[in-house]
Amino acid sequence: MPATFIGVRHHSPACARLVGATIAALRPAHVLVEGPADMNDRIDELLLGHELPVAVFSSYRDAERHQGSWAPFCSYSPEWVALSAGRAAGAAVRFIDLPSWDKALARLENRYADAEHRYSDVVDRLLAAFAVDNVDTLWDHLFEIEPDDGLAERLDTYFDLLRGETEAGADDTAREAYMARWVRAAVADAGDRPVVVVTGGFHRPALIRLVAEATGGDDAAWPEVPAFPDGAVGGSYLVPYSFRRLDAFDGYQSGMPSPEYYQRLWEHGPELAATHLVESVVGRLRARKQPVSTSDLIAARTAATGLALVRGHRHPARTDVLDGLASALVNEALDVPLPWATRGRLSEGTHPAVVEMIAALSGTRVGRLHPDTPLPPLVHHATAELERQDLDHRPGGRDVKLDLTADTDRSRSRTLHRLRVLHIPGFVREHGPATGVDAVLDERWTVEPHEQQLTALIEAGSYGATLDEAAAAVLAERVRAADRDVEQLAGTLFDAALCGIDMLSDRVLDDIARMIGTAPDLGPLGQVLDVTLALWRHDRLLGTARSAPLAAAIAAAADRVLWLAEGVRGGSAPAEPRRIRALAATRDAIVHAGAVLGLDRDAALAVAGRIADDRDAPPDLRGAAFGFGWSLEPAAAGVTTRRDPVRAVRGAAAPESVGDWLAGLFALAREEVLHATGVLDVLDELVAGFGDEDFLVALPALRQAFAYFPPRERETIARHVLARRGLAGSGRALLRLPVGAEIVAAGTVLDARVDAVLHREGLLSADRPAEPSEVEQ
Repeated sequence: MPATFIGVRHHSPACARLVGATIAALRPAHVLVEGPADMNDRIDELLLGHELPVAVFSSYRDAERHQGSWAPFCSYSPEWVALSAGRAAGAAVRFIDLPSWDKALARLENRYADAEHRYSDVVDRLLAAFAVDNVDTLWDHLFEIEPDDGLAERLDTYFDLLRGETEAGADDTAREAYMARWVRAAVADAGDRPVVVVTGGFHRPALIRLVAEATGGDDAAWPEVPAFPDGAVGGSYLVPYSFRRLDAFDGYQSGMPSPEYYQRLWEHGPELAATHLVESVVGRLRARKQPVSTSDLIAARTAATGLALVRGHRHPARTDVLDGLASALVNEALDVPLPWATRGRLSEGTHPAVVEMIAALSGTRVGRLHPDTPLPPLVHHATAELERQDLDHRPGGRDVKLDLTADTDRSRSRTLHRLRVLHIPGFVREHGPATGVDAVLDERWTVEPHEQQLTALIEAGSYGATLDEAAAAVLAERVRAADRDVEQLAGTLFDAALCGIDMLSDRVLDDIARMIGTAPDLGPLGQVLDVTLALWRHDRLLGTARSAPLAAAIAAAADRVLWLAEGVRGGSAPAEPRRIRALAATRDAIVHAGAVLGLDRDAALAVAGRIADDRDAPPDLRGAAFGFGWSLEPAAAGVTTRRDPVRAVRGAAAPESVGDWLAGLFALAREEVLHATGVLDVLDELVAGFGDEDFLVALPALRQAFAYFPPRERETIARHVLARRGLAGSGRALLRLPVGAEIVAAGTVLDARVDAVLHREGLLSADRPAEPSEVEQ
């Protein structure tokens, strides 16, 4: 007897009803379902009696890729109904698709994601023909709110039209060929008894053709399930799922948005589903203190009923009710289209009332696994560690305070950071060190129950069997994902320090050194050098002081900074604090780690000397390079790269660039400037010698440069300036102008222009200043 093929739209109540009715009527020998064939020996586990929604989470990880995917089920999923109704009818139920880790599904985050993009031309014609906005509205119009009479024929026509002559890609071709082998084997095994095949509607026409074209051979043999590749790790586990994760408005790739609405439609039919939708929206709005009157409610229901009649619906559909609610409750113009007119996540700027409508349709249901469900080792390890370290949840949550100087608390901190790195909800750090040099010796965490915690732990189990193993795998993945983004790498290294730096494997350390050695930009490279040097120098608290992994990163970063700095060109470029900081971090690495790590001080000084003398280099880098050599040279006897600083300052006196040059100098040689003989004097002469226009040009960059001095040192400079002029007074007072410095400078320029005009017009002699009344005229 030939197989009965039912093409479905995933998570469609109408399709689920058809599947259930067909199986009950035919009582087949086999029910074959699109799903991962490697779960066939665990169907009993899937049908234990969970509270839906749940999902099969499948993971795969090898040296080349890490992949995670979900096959979610709710009570109105056609695949779920096929499994449960098939089992109730005494049929042998099987999944027939390739495992989720197979390369044919590598691009699918969600197995049950409908494929409208493959037949978008046909969909566009149907949308135009039925005058609807998108495929969800079209589907409701054609199937969900219509009677089930003739449903099978309508679905077959719809999916045949959509597939048409579309050429499937190589991935779909491989999947369909594999599924067809299961169908042929089931038909051969069933004899005269029926076989029911439930797959996505896109695959149905191809499967019918492939099964019909088969001629003998090994058709009677059940296909082998592909074996997990050597060297790969992963597997499949059931996880609790939620309606929010199932909702297309929250980014899920499923064919059906608004899962709570379709749950009601599945349970009670379209009329009561529409009524519940209105009640849910009104209830949510009123709970948030939004005024919704009885007249608003009547207006919404009236509008929905009218729209349903105009659109040819026997009962109001989902969009009829939503449009009616929007017309009654939203009185102002909308900045973005109504979300049910499109697909995907809500747009920024969506009206608050509309957001509540979408939330009401989404629902808050969260699945729960049966107590006998097998769980990955990570769940058991994490649970045991949390209990052993007194970090498990308490009703209502609790605060956990940790003293990082104590071994026990430091171990507890690492456990919590590993959970954080694995994105396990319910563990939030409120306070603690943010860098390796923070004078922070304690942490404070909020630990509280979270509905998604078990799901997240099961999914994180794809990375390893223990918290340290799984966190290390995540950090290694982040290192690879960073590619040449060394800023991201700096954050990963600090997270590794918080989790325990020794978690990183030799391969990951090699990846880090290679990435640093090819980093393209000075600024981010300086940040990673700052972080690693601070952790290497100081952080005995986190156990990273003098660690070999950080030493390798420091050496690679210092070499790369000097190489990149010498290649920067652009004489008029403004000062860039991040690249200045990169040179400062390299200088610090040579001072504090050079002897231990074998950094070449003389070679670094030679590079700095060349940059300082290179007129094609940006002024800020030239100043920083001069400061680099000046600050290092006292400890490098016999090296003669330093010029006279007074002469160097005079040589940088151009108004348009002096501030940038000084920013680099001050960042690397602030103390040398303060204590060197004559440097402050020549700086004073330089600034005082500017004309009003030149001073105004130089002022912004000069202010940026002097910002490198802390307030106490700026006060020292101010006292020096007063003393040079023989003036008494407070240097601190000189730093506190009653108005902004830019306003003072602009006023000085304006005064000079007014004087020039008065002189030109003969209203002011060279020896008589203008009176206020003359200026006003």
